Formats: sequence, C-alpha cells, structure tokens
Amino acid sequence: MISNGKRIAYARVPSKDILYSSIDEERGKDCGKVKTIFLRIPGKKGFGPAGWTVQSKLEIYLWLGLNRQRKDYLSGLPNGFEENKLSKGPGLPSSPPISLTYMMKQIFQLRVHMYQARSLFAADSTGLSDPFARVFFSTQSQVTEVLAETLCPTWDQLLVFENVELFGEACELRDDPPIIVIELYDQDTGKADFMGRTFAKPVVKMADEHYGPPRFPPQLEYYQIYRGNGSAGEMLAAFELLQIGPNGKADLPPIDGPTDMDRGPILPVPLGIRPVLSKYRIEVLFWGLRDLKRVNLAQVDRPRVDIECAGKGVQSALIPNYKNNPNFSTLVKWFEVDLPENELLHPPLNIRVVDCRAFGRYTLVGSNAVTSLRKFIYRKSNKQDNNWSTTEEIIVVSMETEPAFKKMDTVVKLDSCSEAVVKVEDDDKDEKGKKKKRKKGDEPEEEELDESMLDWWSKYFASIETLTEALKAQEAALSDSEEKEDMDIADGGEIKADDSPVKGHKRGKGKKDKKRSTVDTFERKKPKLDELKVYPKELESEFDNFEDWLHTFYLFRGKGGDDDDQNMTDEDRIVGKFKGSLCMYKVSDDMPRDMSFDSNLGMFQNIPNNDPINVLVRIYVIRATDLHPADINGKADPYIAIKLGKTEIKDKENYISKQLNPLFGKSFDVEVTFPMDSSLTVSIYDWDLVGTDDLIGETKVDLENRFYSKHRATCGISCNYAIHGYNVWRDPMKPTHILAKLCKDGKLDGPHYGPGGRVKVENRVFMAPTEVEDENGLKKQTDEHLALTVLRHWEKIPKAGCKLVPEHVETRPLLHPDKPGIEQGRIEMWVDIFPKDKTAPGPSLDISPRKPKKFELRVIIWNTDEVVLEDDDIFTGEKSSDIFVRGWLKGQQEDKQDTDVHYHSITGEGNFNWRFVYPFDYLVAEEKIVISKKESMFAWDETEYKIPPRLNLQVWDADHFSADDFLGAIELDLNRFPRGAKTAKQCTIEMVTNEAEMPLVSIFKQKRIKGWWPFVARNEEDEFELTGKVEAELHLLTGEEAEKSPAGDGRNEPDPLEKPNRPDIALLWFLIPLKAAKHLVCDQYRWLTIKIVTAVLLLAILGLFLYNMPGYMVKKMLGA
Repeated sequence: MISNGKRIAYARVPSKDILYSSIDEERGKDCGKVKTIFLRIPGKKGFGPAGWTVQSKLEIYLWLGLNRQRKDYLSGLPNGFEENKLSKGPGLPSSPPISLTYMMKQIFQLRVHMYQARSLFAADSTGLSDPFARVFFSTQSQVTEVLAETLCPTWDQLLVFENVELFGEACELRDDPPIIVIELYDQDTGKADFMGRTFAKPVVKMADEHYGPPRFPPQLEYYQIYRGNGSAGEMLAAFELLQIGPNGKADLPPIDGPTDMDRGPILPVPLGIRPVLSKYRIEVLFWGLRDLKRVNLAQVDRPRVDIECAGKGVQSALIPNYKNNPNFSTLVKWFEVDLPENELLHPPLNIRVVDCRAFGRYTLVGSNAVTSLRKFIYRKSNKQDNNWSTTEEIIVVSMETEPAFKKMDTVVKLDSCSEAVVKVEDDDKDEKGKKKKRKKGDEPEEEELDESMLDWWSKYFASIETLTEALKAQEAALSDSEEKEDMDIADGGEIKADDSPVKGHKRGKGKKDKKRSTVDTFERKKPKLDELKVYPKELESEFDNFEDWLHTFYLFRGKGGDDDDQNMTDEDRIVGKFKGSLCMYKVSDDMPRDMSFDSNLGMFQNIPNNDPINVLVRIYVIRATDLHPADINGKADPYIAIKLGKTEIKDKENYISKQLNPLFGKSFDVEVTFPMDSSLTVSIYDWDLVGTDDLIGETKVDLENRFYSKHRATCGISCNYAIHGYNVWRDPMKPTHILAKLCKDGKLDGPHYGPGGRVKVENRVFMAPTEVEDENGLKKQTDEHLALTVLRHWEKIPKAGCKLVPEHVETRPLLHPDKPGIEQGRIEMWVDIFPKDKTAPGPSLDISPRKPKKFELRVIIWNTDEVVLEDDDIFTGEKSSDIFVRGWLKGQQEDKQDTDVHYHSITGEGNFNWRFVYPFDYLVAEEKIVISKKESMFAWDETEYKIPPRLNLQVWDADHFSADDFLGAIELDLNRFPRGAKTAKQCTIEMVTNEAEMPLVSIFKQKRIKGWWPFVARNEEDEFELTGKVEAELHLLTGEEAEKSPAGDGRNEPDPLEKPNRPDIALLWFLIPLKAAKHLVCDQYRWLTIKIVTAVLLLAILGLFLYNMPGYMVKKMLGA
C-alpha cells in the first residue's frame, strides 16, 4: 500500500501458495481463492508489539500459473460476474479482464452480540486496562463502549452492521461467509494500545430460511484472543449474518430486549441470546493481606479490598495499620448479583486492593481476576451421602502398620438400615504366623532388632526403601498393563466377553503371585520398623495447597509481558497476596441451617479467629540432593539459611565441604507471630573463603495456610503411638485430645470408647489394640492407639472427615530468583508448628547425622593355589612364578599392603601366613565407608566421601629388573559377597561369574569368615578366566575390640603369625650341577654343542698343522 509515493504497508505471499496445478494435491493452498490479507508496517517497526496492529485489510484473489493454463484463472471466483476486457484485434491472445462487474449482489445485516471478555492483557501500569473492541466486517467497522479499569469487561452490547453488500451466489455465502475481525484496544490519551485480536465466522440466515432452532438464535461462544503468538484472554460473543429479502428489513427478526435508558443509543444483547439470569448471593471471607509491596515508593498503610462481579460488589473493612496487623476485623460480607444459570458463562470476579491515603486519595495496589467461580459454588450433599450417614461402619485395623503400596480389601453394604463393614487387612499377620511355623526349618530367621540401636534415621531409611518399592511396584503394574494391551492388540483387538477376562486373570495371576512371593520373601527378611511418609514432592501438592477453606489470591500490578517473557514478568508483577475465600449460591435455594448457625459468618461456619497468635515454628532440614555446582571445581560448599519474619539464621559455621548431595540433619526453632510472620524461606548458600556467599537455591513455605488447614499440618500424625524409643510421640497433644478436639470442632458424636478395643465416632466403629509399653517393658492400658486409629482414617468420617497430614518428610525444589523455573536442586525437610498458648512441645527430635563407627578389618592371607606361572627358568626351563598378594579397601588406595614374595613356585602354590590390617570408619545404616581427605595440597579443608565397603585382593608375579606382572584379582563387597569354598578344589570361577546364585554373606554379620576365593583376569576375548585361588581369613572388629586385642600387620607383634613352611627349592638347580649341565647340553642346546665341539676340533687340527709344518718341510729339504 502506497500513499503519496511512500510505502505505508505491505504483505508477503509465498508464490508456492498461489501456484496453480490441475491436480488438486499439487495446487497451492491459496490458489484461486478469495483470501483476507492483513497488511503490516514495513521496516523494523513491523516487528514486536508495534507490528501487531493491522494497517489495512484486503480481500484479494490470487492465481499464478503457466500461460497455457490461463483459461482456469477465474475458476475460483464467486459466481455471478461479467468480465470487462480491453478490445483487441482478431487473432490476438485473450488477456485478463481489466475489471469484473458483479450482477449478483446480496444485501445482509450483521448482528454482533458482544457480551463480555475475561483475562485480558494488562496494558496500563496499574495492572488494569480500559478495553474496547473494534469489529471489522467487509468494508465496515464499529466499536463497543469503553469500560474503565478492568481486565474482564462486560459490554452486553449489540452492534448492527446495516446494508452489508456481499457478492456471489447465495449458497456460497451461506456455506463460506467472510470472516469477522475483532480487535481489542486499551483506551489511552492519544493513541489506543493494541491488546489482542480474534477471528470469527457468523451464522448465516438466508431470506428463505426460518429464524428458529436449532441454528437460531445463535449461542454465545468463547473466542480465544491472541496477542502476537501468545494468548491474551477470551471473548464471549455471538455473530449472525441475516439476508435482507425482497420485503426489506420487515422479514428480519425484531431486535427486542431490555431497553437501557442509562446507556442511551447502545443496544443490549437480545433476550434469546443473552444468558438466562438468576439471583445469586456471593459471600466473601476477608481474612487478610500479605506481602504487599510499595506503591509509588510509599508503603501500603491502610489497605482495603473491593470485590466486584457483574457490576455489583462489596468492600472489606479498612485495615487501620497494615504493619501491626494485616488481617481484617470484619470477616464475612455478602452481596447479591444476577448471574447466568449456565456456570460456563459466569463473568469473572474482580478483586482490587486499594490503599486509602491522605486527603481522601485512593491508590490501586494490585488486582486479581478470578476467571472461574465453579469451585466456589456451594452444592448440596447427595442423597447417597445421607444413606452413608445412616449406616454404621466397623473399621478393623490390625496392629501392624500397612506398607504404603498395599491395597486395602474393602467390603461395603450400602443398605440404609444395615451395618456397613470395612475391613482393613494387613498381610503381615499371615506372615507372622508363617514365621512361627518356619522357625523349625533349616534357615535361621533374622534376629529381632535391638530397640536401643534404632534411631530416627532407621525409620527414615526404612521409609525411603518403602517409597522406592512403591515406585517399582507402580512401574511393574504399568508395564504389565502395557504388555496386556499389546497382547490384546496382537490377538486382533477383539475381546470376547466370556474368554478374555478369564485368560487375562490367569495370566495376570501368575505374574502377581510371583511378585507377591518376592515381596513376601523381602518382607520376611526385612525387620519391621515404624515408618513415616516420604513425599517426593511438596506437601502442598498432596493436599491441594491447604486451600480447603482459606484461599490465596495473588495481586498483580504493572503492564503484562509479551511472548516468551510472559511467565517471568507475571512473577515480577506480583505485588502481594489476598487471603480469603468465596462462596456463591442461588438465593432461592433452601439452605440448611443448624441451631448453632451464626448469621454473621454465613456459609463460613466454624472458622477460627484471625487475631494475631504466637507460635513456635520448628524447621527440620534433612538433606539436599542434586545441587547446582557453585564452584569452579564443579562442587559446592553448602550451608542452610532460614528466614522467617525478622528472624534470620545462617548456619555458616557448619558448611559441608565440596558436596552436591549434603546431609545436614539440622533443626531450628523460631518463635514468630501469625499473621505478620507467616512466610518461611529456606535457602541453601555456597560458602566462599573470599567474597560473599552465593545463593544456590531457596524454597518458600506458606505456614499460615498449614496452621489453619483442616488437614492439621501443624504436626504429622505418626503411624504408631509410643512413649519411648525412636518412634516417641512428639505432638504436645495426645491422640485422645486431638480426636476430642476434632469431634468438638466438627460437631460430631463421640468419641465413645468401649470394651474390647472399640471406639465409636459419629456412626463409625474402629477397633485397635489398647496396650502400650513403657520404658521398662511393662504394658499399660490406654486409649491412645484407638484414638490414633481414628485419626489415621479420619477421611472415612462423614461430614467433617478429611485426610490428616501424616508424619512425613517432604521434598521441595530449590529455585533461584534469577533463574525462574529452573530447578537448582531439591531439599528434604518438614516443619512443625506449635501454638504458644497451648501445651509446650518437648525437645526437638535429634536428627543429627549419624557419626561413623570405627571398625578394623584384619585379612590373613594363608595360601594361594593354581596361580598361573608367568616366568621361564633360564637354566632349567621350568615355568614358575614369584608370587605375592596385594590388598586394599576401595577408596584407601594409598594404604595398599603387600605380602612377602614366595619365590620360584613351580606349582602355583604359595604360602604366606601374612596379615593385612585396615582400620576404617563405617556408617552401618547407609552401608558406606566414610573417608575424609584433602583433594589437593591447596585445599582449605577435608572433603568427606561415602563409598561402599569393598575389599580388593590381587595376585602378582614379582620381577627384579622390570615391572611386576599382574596375574589376577577379586573384589569382595563386604556386605554381600560369596561364601568362601572349604577347599581349593571346590573354589571355581562361578563364584565370580554367577555371584547372584551363590550363598552370600556379610562380614558385618558373620564377623569372621575363612575360605577359598578365585582370582580372575580377562583374556584376549575379554572373558573372565581363572588365574589363581587364595585362602584368606576375614576378621571384623569394632574400634573398641581392636584396642583390647591388637594385632600386628604382616607377621609382627602383637599376636604374630608363624612363618610359612615353604619347600626349600630356591637353590635346587645349584646343588645338582650335573643335572643342570645334562639339561643344558643334552636337551636345550644339543645341536649348538655339537657345532661348537666340531668347530673346536677343526681349529685344533688346523693349529697343529700350522705348528708342525715348518719343521717338517726343513727336514725334507735337508734330507734328514
């Protein structure tokens, strides 16, 4: 588009899109079609938000083809036109027409029903917009009215486009009408800002069609609004295109609807199209405001919340001093509003926070638009719930705790008169019976665990093991289902009603039985421990953000971001939080009212007081995993930092050197006041010797929602009640007190404790043991187990029941403010909250990391046998080896120890009687050796490593003038290694290659083991081959035992070993010289000897000849 010789707008059309071909598949997608093209600004201005506005809209017909195909170039145009051509001489090729005159013209009226929009783009710095819509159709455009300061405008406006001329046949226009373009703008002083665009196609009614169901009147629909490539809200509207017949507008349906005197000439959406409205009451719970940021450099001091929905609204009470108490004095207010009966068409609810400043000024702090009110609609309970409430249910819970991944067998009778029985069975009971029967068998059962040796870490590691088993079981079940699907597909995809369930059941049963047997065997070996729940994610995600009655609405301010930056800028736009809730219901509903109904609280009965409360927050941090490296060496030196209110704790002195998976085991106590200090930040910093410490990542926890939640997230409910030991009850309130309080708050009947270990709450009966052991092992009668059983199944209680938070550890992601959305590691922790006005809690749990225990491993190398012979004897030619054995513990390579050398072994046998002594630090629970050492001479402090305990033994051939030759090796995992063979003959290579099928032993349980083990090495085919056997004795002692009975290394004092009885063959060849000479002359160098003797004889004869020749010649000459 050119104006005064200047290019003001353009559009590019790819030639391949308009290329003509007689074959449909090869034809361009836009060839021979009337297309709508939007022209954009040329140059750099056309990129980014400035280029999203349309400069011009063209309806254009394009065709690109070969010259011989020109007869088809008008085939795609709407019918009903005449061509105007230039007059040319005869015989000249026909040229395209210079214009087309349409004789067939249709007159239409377009009715645009603009009802509302929601979640629009925030175009003003206040975080709001002043939106209006501009509608383009054919050559006409109209605008709606401007609604000030809203992101969810309800225009409720009918725009009528009169005498719209469209060309072409009526049937074509009916099937494919032109598109309508709707653009949304923000009204500003000067030029309006573009906010988004959407497209729509109208519903077409021809003159001969009846205006009635099912097509008319059209239904309101949501249209997605786009701003650039990203979405920018939704628009609720309807569009109808009505043909004006020969009788004119008299045939058109009348525009009837409510007359709006206030709005002047603006027409509202007609009755048949606008939603059917009902009177709703919206109750608003005003709890408080949190984390409000400054507005125009001034702090927020006297905020107020305004709620608005469909033109009606309510204001909260004014907070007189936000800094001293950010909660509202009046909790519940309500207002009535007319809303559509169809829940999908409900308008958004707008929350605005304003700060009341001096001289009657109001400054907008932030706003939020609740786009969907469905979750806040109050719904009556079902009839089925009433049936449930009249039944009586008996829940039997066995004494043993249930593994997390086992399913409960439930049997329910739903008759309203009869009792409902729910059985909660536990397989461990059966296993106990099996254990008793098996005690007479050959295999000894594992010893019972010593209670005094157990601590919190025992429970934690057992829970981690249960979690991994549960994940494995889920994966196995998933793979089974996939296999079953594959087999069903392989069978042809047809499932017979009778056969397939039986077959599938049998096939699945075999697999399940196998799995069950493996689980049973595992559980038989695994000692039974009380466990806690380990969540692999945040606790909030498991309990719906603890928004059971108190919701958090984020307040936004400032302009929205575009495209990829949208998420990042949304976080930057958050200026605070409004805490409260909503409840909406039809006014005509007969709402149930209890005798204790408080009219001031409306539907929000039984909510706690929102006065400030002093609490003790106890933060437990266990460990961090997969931390992002912060140092050049690819490691980090992490430590914990806690921030809660004005309290800041930096545990800088206890940083852990060069670790990306540090084990902290720390607890912190902080006393704070809710609601002023309710946001907890747990950070992990990297310690640096020089400069400031770097933030690795942080996680934020909203403690207030946890404290007030009905899920009781203040202190987790443990699986068993104990008054001593590692599983001691840590809540200041005992289970009976907690149950009594929950029943009182929920207005429930109970608890009623009966004989035989029964307790009744409402109409549910629970059974559990009634005895508890004290520290001396004496049993006392108590109702705590019964109460705890009810608490653990609280979700089964009708009306007031919900799942209570168990004793747990949650895994939270660590995030960095400068790298939003990218996880910097994970942290395992939990938080306990205790109100100060109740019973004081006991001391915090000791979760400090276990200190490694000192052990000493003594390895005596007695003998070797069948060691491969590496050397050839120079004199005798016999194969032999000078054998010695080397050993070390993995990770302690600098502490390698060698035996003395057994020289000239010609049978592969070696005798040593040599002792290796290896002291080490060991974590029994983690089955790891702990090694602390400096990484380099420049390292500031020692780095701690945890590695599995593995003993390496190698056999070597000693050489005097060259490097020693490696012959073979074996690595023994001291927790699981094959039992040694009794004799050298029974020792085979299968002890290494088929280790899984061999009986495995642990040195930490056996303490002392003696036997034969094979040495192996890889041959040229990279396969293991036997290169020797070693007879060794392994003896494990604790540090105290090693001090009491010391032993020297090698054959040294104390407790020396005898010298080995080695055969004296070291100088055998020297004592029998004739044998050696005979071997040399007759065997090894026979032909060389013959050659040398022959040569010597020939030289002797030649020498004698030369010596005697002169005298003999003189005698001959003189004739003597």
